[in-house]
Parts: sequence; structure tokens; C-alpha cells
Amino acid sequence: MLLLHDPKKAIQPLAAEERNAKTPSLDEKPRHSPDPEKPVGNQSSEQSSIAPSLNTIFEPLPPQRPSTGEPPSGSPEPSQPSQTFLQRSQTYCAAEVTPAHADILLLWCCIISGLVDSTIYRAFGTFVSMQTGNTIFLGLGGATPVTTPKPYGWAKSCVSIACFCFGCQVFSHMTRHFGKSRRGTLVASFLSQTLIIIVAAAVVESGKVNGNLDTILDDIDWRTVAPIALLSFQSAGQIVGSRALNLSEIPTVVLTSMLHDIFTDQKLLAKDNVKRNRRVLAFFAILVGAICGGFVGEGTRRMQIPLWVAGGLKLVITLAWAFWPEKQTSVV
Repeated sequence: MLLLHDPKKAIQPLAAEERNAKTPSLDEKPRHSPDPEKPVGNQSSEQSSIAPSLNTIFEPLPPQRPSTGEPPSGSPEPSQPSQTFLQRSQTYCAAEVTPAHADILLLWCCIISGLVDSTIYRAFGTFVSMQTGNTIFLGLGGATPVTTPKPYGWAKSCVSIACFCFGCQVFSHMTRHFGKSRRGTLVASFLSQTLIIIVAAAVVESGKVNGNLDTILDDIDWRTVAPIALLSFQSAGQIVGSRALNLSEIPTVVLTSMLHDIFTDQKLLAKDNVKRNRRVLAFFAILVGAICGGFVGEGTRRMQIPLWVAGGLKLVITLAWAFWPEKQTSVV
């Protein structure tokens, strides 16, 4: 039988291949066998220490909740920005004041009305608050002969009535626009009244208008119209303020209707009657103011002195409104 291949030559390549398989090549990296001296426990501890770090890295994130604009529960609330001085002032002035015991301030306004009216009537023969008397003087003007000491007193009364009506329009419009019982409205109203009285007193003090009660004899000096117009205008603010505070029983400038309301009250002799008490006190307050004006004018012989006193009293009332307690709103 003919052999196509030499068996020795066929075995030689196989032996070479076995040697090559047993001998590692230079390019191949030798496989490291575990260190026989190192215990197996350390190896497992290394693997366990690496596992938590990998789990921490690849731990899935918690599902996010949709944003509602509110801070999560347990987190501190964000600090509110502090209000500026201007914002605090606006809030303070916009607050409504309580009408409790506000009648005390209006009673002082009654004293001012009596003080100023008695002074101006003695000087110029007209009123700046009691427009009932001015209406009578205006009606008598046409029948008053020119030979009388003050033939033009009716004209001054007409100026007083006109300025009083204009003041009612201005103060009532301001009250409706800014809020009738707000602190800022009352302070602005009474502060303007105070400044007007001070200006009238300064005009007389400067000598532009004769303030000597013994020498005011000329009825044609029309410079006297300036203090009459100013004082009539400011007196309108008092009655507007009493209406705004719902204290119409103290009008501060009217006596006739107030006397009517006193003696037609069905509870005139009742023990507890707040409105009757206010009306009676208002009447005597105007009377006391008129008496004080007469004594001050008689003692000083100067018209501006009672006006300075009236301006000081009105300034105290203005400061009282600035610090008057706030109206408490009941929560249902």
C-alpha cells in the first residue's frame, strides 16, 4: 500500500504546534493567578467595598414632582423683603382711624370756632364760621345807609359766605377722593386748616392788615378781605370732618340746628344719651371759645393773638389725628 504522506513528517508539525501552544508569545500578557499567600476573605472585602461606591454612583434618581411654586415641606420659607419707609408710610396713612372718642377733637374745634368768630366780628363786623349771621348782614346791606360806621359790612359777609361754600366743595371732594376716615385724609385736612390760620395771623402780624382793635374804623380798606376769606375757607373743613366721621351732632360751626336737636330729642332727660351730651357740650364749647376770644382781645387789643392761639390748637388736633388709633376690623 502506497503511503501518500510520510508519517514522521506528519507528526513533526503537530509536535511543533503543541510546543507553540505551551510556550506563550512575547506579545501576550501573562495571566496572573491569585496569590496563594493572600487569603480569599480580603479579596471578597475589596469587592464589597467597591460595590457600594458603584451602587451610589449608578443609583437611580428619585422621581421629580411637578413644580407648584411652593417650597417643599420641611424646607425654610424664603424671607420676605422688608418694606421701605415710603411703603410703611403709605400703609400707615391709608389706615382708617376709629371714631371712638373722636368727638373730643371736634369739641376743641368748637372752641376754635368761638374764639375766631368773636375776634373777627369785633374787628370787621362779620363772621367766618356762623354763616347764618352773615346771611342776615348780607340782607341788611341794601338798607344800610352810607353814613353808618361800617356801610360795607355786607360785602365782607358776602365774601365770607362765598369762601365758606368754596371750602366745603374743596374739602368734601378731597374727603370723597382719598377716603373720609383715613388717617392721611384727616391729617391733610386739618394740617391745611392749621396752615391757613397761621397765614392769616402772619398777614395781620406783618402789618399788611391792621390788627389793632382800637383803630379798625375804616370800612373801605379791602385788605381786610384776605384774613376773612382765609378763615372762612378753613372753617368749612371742620364741618366736613364732622360729617366724614359720622358725628353730625357736632357740626362745630352751627348753633341753630344744634339747639333744635337738643330740645326736640325724645330722650332729652334720659340718663344715657350720647348724642344729647355731645350737642350740649358743643354748644358750651363754642360759648367758651367766644368768651375767651373776648377776654384775649380786650387784654391784648391785638387781633392776631387769638388767631395764633387758634392755629396752635388746630396744630395739636392735627398731631392727634396722626397718632389716632386704627379702626379694628372684626374677623367673622
